[in-house]
Amino acid sequence: MDFKLEKTDTQTKARAGLITTDHGEIQTPIFMPVGTASTVKAVHQRELVDDIKAQIILGNTYHLYLRPGTEILKAAGGLHQFMNWKGPILTDSGGYQVYSLSDRRKIKEEGATFSSHIDGSKHLFTPENVMDIQRVIGADIIMAFDECTPYPCEYKYAKDSMHMTHRWLKRCCERFDGTDPLYGYSQTLFPIVQGSVYKDLRKQSAETIASFEREGNAIGGLSVGEPDEEMYEMCEIVTDILPKDKPRYLMGVGTPVNLLENIALGIDMFDCVMPTRNARNGMLFTQHGIINIRNKKWENDFSPIDPDGTSYVDSYYSKAYLRHLIISKEILGAQIASLHNLSFYLWLVNTAREKILDGTFSEWKNRMVKQLNERL
Repeated sequence: MDFKLEKTDTQTKARAGLITTDHGEIQTPIFMPVGTASTVKAVHQRELVDDIKAQIILGNTYHLYLRPGTEILKAAGGLHQFMNWKGPILTDSGGYQVYSLSDRRKIKEEGATFSSHIDGSKHLFTPENVMDIQRVIGADIIMAFDECTPYPCEYKYAKDSMHMTHRWLKRCCERFDGTDPLYGYSQTLFPIVQGSVYKDLRKQSAETIASFEREGNAIGGLSVGEPDEEMYEMCEIVTDILPKDKPRYLMGVGTPVNLLENIALGIDMFDCVMPTRNARNGMLFTQHGIINIRNKKWENDFSPIDPDGTSYVDSYYSKAYLRHLIISKEILGAQIASLHNLSFYLWLVNTAREKILDGTFSEWKNRMVKQLNERL
């Protein structure tokens, strides 16, 4: 993997860059649609390419390991072949899913034991076998195995967890560097900064992660319930330390406003289930604010979802029609809403990139943040 920093905004830390992988280029800042179990829910792969213009998607090691399983993925030739996706893929190591299974997992130095949410079967994730699993999945960018701390969490727990994450990272790197890709193209390992919302821990973790000198770095353990202001404060501390010539990935974030504020702090890559999950429940994001399409006020509104056309579906479907589909629980409603929200997220980061390149990002960002928070 290669990263070229093209321009940094003069009034903020926002950056425009270019990541090159063996499956194609990624223009940053970028949002990655989440395809947890080898599908972006309710969206066809062709639509991801032709309509949403997704440059990279995300898969999840925990879910893919449990179903369909590594044997099937290896027999298929990896996740790219299995789901017929030609572009780059990033996989989360499963650390967040293990964190979310707090009632059915145990964490110790060896790794994390957990019970499957599917059938209750027992499994063990270690730094070593998570690297092996991600080799089989075959993503272009893979994540180190870490522990994601809850919010709030006591300082001692956050500190002990961070040090264990660093020890796990060393084991991840040793296993990754001691093995080869399986499908004839290269893979890249990103470490993950932890430390909860404690400034000294975040600083220490960022310095440790940077010392491993990998091709890119991730920031985890945020967007887990902490106030947005604390998220931004932690990101600012970390981005001041992580090397400027490598991409920075903020995991699991977030709202459109979160994206813009973190882009301004120097973050390059994002993912979140919010655009698709909220879409299925009738929440639509537009550049003028947020729409709850289930509200009766849209029943006779035959205008496009976003009149200014931030997504291709705005040329085809009205608010009234989409409301009817969502209220009627028609599958097409979830599809159209998901397409719209993902298109909007990609429009947002692409426009941010354009504004960084032409030197008008700060003014545009401040205006957009006010608009995006409106409830329509």
